[in-house]
Amino acid sequence: HVSEWTSMRQQSVCKWSCVFLPSRAQIERRMEMVRVVSHNTHKRMVTCLQGHIGTDAEKRHKKLPLTALSQAMVDGGSQLGEESLIGKMMEVCGEAENRLASELLQHEVQIEKDVLDPLNQLAEVDIPNILKQRKQLARLVLDYDSARARWLQATKSIISGTNTQALTAKADLLKEEVDEAMNKMELCKVSLINHRPSSQMNLLEAQADYHRKSLTVLESVLPTIQAQQDSWTEKPAFGTGLEEHLKRSSREIALPLEACVMMLLETGMKEEGLFRIAAGASKLKKLKAALDCSTSQLEEFYSDPHAVAGALKSYLRELPEPLMSFQLYDEWIQASNVSEPDKRLQALWVVCDQLPKNNKANLRYLVKFLSKLAQDSEVNKMTPSNIAIVLGPNMLWAKTEGTLAEMAAATSVHVVTIIEPIIQHADWFFPEDVEFNVSGMFAMPTPPSNHSMEYDGSTIERKRPGIARAVTVTVLPPHRRSRVMKAVKFHVTV
Repeated sequence: HVSEWTSMRQQSVCKWSCVFLPSRAQIERRMEMVRVVSHNTHKRMVTCLQGHIGTDAEKRHKKLPLTALSQAMVDGGSQLGEESLIGKMMEVCGEAENRLASELLQHEVQIEKDVLDPLNQLAEVDIPNILKQRKQLARLVLDYDSARARWLQATKSIISGTNTQALTAKADLLKEEVDEAMNKMELCKVSLINHRPSSQMNLLEAQADYHRKSLTVLESVLPTIQAQQDSWTEKPAFGTGLEEHLKRSSREIALPLEACVMMLLETGMKEEGLFRIAAGASKLKKLKAALDCSTSQLEEFYSDPHAVAGALKSYLRELPEPLMSFQLYDEWIQASNVSEPDKRLQALWVVCDQLPKNNKANLRYLVKFLSKLAQDSEVNKMTPSNIAIVLGPNMLWAKTEGTLAEMAAATSVHVVTIIEPIIQHADWFFPEDVEFNVSGMFAMPTPPSNHSMEYDGSTIERKRPGIARAVTVTVLPPHRRSRVMKAVKFHVTV
């Protein structure tokens, strides 16, 4: 039994020695490699931090680049003022950057505590200690080998000796010594094996947590920025509904409409082919951008009336709903189909009077200008008919599927028969005088002149809703105003 037990013990010791006891040189080389890697990682990671390691939190926060950016944006917003959209955006974004700086500070403090300090501890303290433990383990192995050799010798003596009892007692003592040496080696081995740095895992977890918190900050501030933009008055006018633009800017006449009319009154009234000749694309794009910014500094565009006319056409064309309304499209078409000229004018006036208040005011403003433009048709070649052909499809189109070009082609003939008489008889449709510089933003080139149609002291009675009564008046119908002496009498119901 002693021999069998001895053989099993030897096999166990040999097996453990082969598995857990690599050479001392191999361990030392491995430990040095780990120390160098830990040291280099620590060094590089320190350079990634934006704050200064070791300083208190307040000073560290002030030194962060994000804090400096935040302060610059807040100061810039204060200088620009709350009446400026960019000023408001600077202030809101500056506050968000300050919150991100706070999150970054907490992240870096955590990285320093959970990652950098353990790495430094590993490189400067733990690995030297491990090497010391390795030397201690080597001594323990020698002690174990010595105790085992003496124990083996004692077991052999038991087999061949005569004083079996004494030899057995000595072997038992040596066995206890071997077991103690084995336990010490096991403890040292466990101490070495259980040293598993977790700094890499801590780094990734900290980074994930930091990015989640930063994302939360950004997601909380983005709706505020969007709300600021949505509520801001200085929004692009092109492509925005007339009602929304006027309400947002507290205007009576759309800015692109007034600005273009004022520039054309200054330099474009004698320009041949106005609204017909295409403008340069780059100049037109630049002018539209300037008008979208609600600026009155438009001096550079006065010299290019075709670009100005193109911008006016673009504004009308890009309205979500035409100036003369989708809702009244069928009524306009029906009115234009009336065969008798005088009754056609009456029908057109009735439809015009049904326009929403803002649409009617802006149509009146535009028509008065186009009438003024047509007065110089001998020079600019833009008669009411020509104006209606090139501009009419941008003022009224059907609410149908298809491109704007397709819709315009489908209704162009009807639109011309609607727009042309309205321009021809602008002062009859809209008797009130128009102040073109309605906002006061622009300088009026010349005093407004009234070119009222000659109606020989009479006007056509408009058909207004109310009590019907028959009256007889003497008038000169607009389409026959050249025949001054052939006034006719007709009955109208008002």
